[in-house]
Amino acid sequence: MKRSKDWFKDLVIYQIYPRSFMDSNGDGIGDLKGIISRLDYIASLGVNAIWLSPIYESPCYDNGYDISDYQSIDPMYGTFDDFIAFRDGCHERGIAVIMDLVINHTSHMHRWFKASSASRTGEYSDYYIWKDPVDGHEPNNWASCFGGSAWEWCPERGQYYLHLFAKEQPDLNWECEALRNEVFGMIKWWIDNGVDGFRVDAISYMEKYPGFADSPEPPMPDGYSLAMNECSNREGTHRIISCIKQSLLEPASIMSVGEVNCMKLSDYHDYASQSRHEFDMCIPFISPIVEISSWSPLSMKKNIIDTYAELKADGWWARFLSNHDKPRQVSLYGNDREYRKESAKMLASIMHMLPGTPFVFQGEELAMADIRYDSIDDYDDIDTKNVYREMILSGKSEAEALDIAAAVSRDNARTPMQWSAERNAGFSEGTPWLGVNPDYKDVNAEKEIDDPDSVLSFYRDLIHLRRGSECIRRGDLSFQLEDDPYLFVFSRNLGNESYMVIANFSDSRRHCHADVPSCDVIMSNYGRASVSSDMDLEPYEAVIVKVKQ
Repeated sequence: MKRSKDWFKDLVIYQIYPRSFMDSNGDGIGDLKGIISRLDYIASLGVNAIWLSPIYESPCYDNGYDISDYQSIDPMYGTFDDFIAFRDGCHERGIAVIMDLVINHTSHMHRWFKASSASRTGEYSDYYIWKDPVDGHEPNNWASCFGGSAWEWCPERGQYYLHLFAKEQPDLNWECEALRNEVFGMIKWWIDNGVDGFRVDAISYMEKYPGFADSPEPPMPDGYSLAMNECSNREGTHRIISCIKQSLLEPASIMSVGEVNCMKLSDYHDYASQSRHEFDMCIPFISPIVEISSWSPLSMKKNIIDTYAELKADGWWARFLSNHDKPRQVSLYGNDREYRKESAKMLASIMHMLPGTPFVFQGEELAMADIRYDSIDDYDDIDTKNVYREMILSGKSEAEALDIAAAVSRDNARTPMQWSAERNAGFSEGTPWLGVNPDYKDVNAEKEIDDPDSVLSFYRDLIHLRRGSECIRRGDLSFQLEDDPYLFVFSRNLGNESYMVIANFSDSRRHCHADVPSCDVIMSNYGRASVSSDMDLEPYEAVIVKVKQ
């Protein structure tokens, strides 16, 4: 595909979680042929890029984010020929292919790790981070973000290895030149095979805390202290990312988005400003536990305003409310009961009218909602089960622990795509790997696709509006009512073209007094025909207007 230097600014990206998208062979697991069968549906949305979560060979302790072979397709998803057919099918439809790239760690089943475990002096001995015991125990008090120690004993080698994530995901040693060369070669191989971009997973931790000193963070219920902050955003990590960008990605105009730990505003700049030569944009990772307990419409608005100011000069923004690591956006930020359609459309109006590149997570365009299973045994996600365990250790009852784990579970986003009201939501003729949300008979693509009032139709119209307007894609951003806790009123301006969004981010009717010029209503989730400087907004109402010149 022919690409300009800043082509990523004109993308609308659709994220597919392959395991849950479409099953073509009845084994209950989504696959590449299933995705290919739905490419026309994806293209009909108007998106022009697909981000594919990992399809590499993997034992799937963390659903493919534990890679055992970077250059092989996992048989559960198909073959490399299936990938080529998927790639070509996307390109024929003008859709770019963005692969997930996981290079902070591999699977413990990767051939590199098997060789590294076997010898302290072999070819791969330094590909991972190994330490001797200290007083017969782990080298320090670091905790894995999935719970327990971040160190695992390897009897074959007689040392501990570091895993900031699951013990099946040993961290790579980026101080090792041979490892760097190997990973760089793998990235180049995918570029040569027609990949247009990469979303880079958990990339803030490549350089570890010097000396591997104990973390000062308070211990968790199991006695270990989370060390992610000490290992985040270190200068060595930035140097490696910049090297990848300048040596591999920039020469081929390959887009990149990094999942990063933004602890302060300047981290957005460091990862996503052009002057730094790191990523085209970044996805800041926030723990669902932290987000659910701390977010508000006002805090979201303030973050939009602050990060816009931080990156306006030479950066860019990834705009998203959903992905495979978060609860469903209509459940977390909206109201998936009384105002499912209204709040889903309001959230979409805000995200797609902001500067930056919008990301749509599969099913978001249908307003798919969170799942609630009856038992922790029904959940698949390793993180959900670890949260449950932590809650039990802290003294919560089983019912309380399940409530907390269910609310933050990544399985909320991973239930099978709801295609129809048929068995298993039309996802599979077999038994799905994860239970389908029981609301699928009311919430599915077949029901929404020809309904002009559906959430799906609203998304199609919104994406069409965005892609047809350089003002919306590239224009400046300005807010009114910055301190209002519920109202979002902002404008997009470029030359003589201007749009305005007026939205009520709450489940109550609210009065809006704002400076609203003469304009025409372009889109409305309540069918409003006109707006004024003084008006009442319905719960979760959103209006998009074009200013008359």
